[in-house]
Amino acid sequence: MGNSMKSAAFLIESRLAEAAQGSSNAYFDLGVIYSTGSEGVDVDLIEAHKWFNLASLLGHDESKVCRAEISLEMTAREIAEAQREARSWLQETSRRAA
Repeated sequence: MGNSMKSAAFLIESRLAEAAQGSSNAYFDLGVIYSTGSEGVDVDLIEAHKWFNLASLLGHDESKVCRAEISLEMTAREIAEAQREARSWLQETSRRAA
C-alpha cells in the first residue's frame, strides 16, 4: 500500500473514530468523502447520504444542503437504505457508549 493510500485510510479511520464520539464535523467529512469519491474510496451516495443525515441531526447546516443535493441523484429505495443505515449507526454507537 502506497503512502497516499495509507494516509487516506488513516484519515477515514480517524473520522470514523470521531464520528463514533458524535462529531458532526466528522460525519460531514465522511459524507464529503463518499459523495465525491475522495481519499481513495468509490463514490457511494447511500453512504454519503447516511453521513450527511447524521451530521444534519446534530445541526450541521451545510450537511443538510449536501444531503438534499445528492438525494436528487438517488432513488427512494436508496434514500430509505441510507436512512436505515444511519439509524443502525446510531443504535450501534449508543450500545457501545452504554
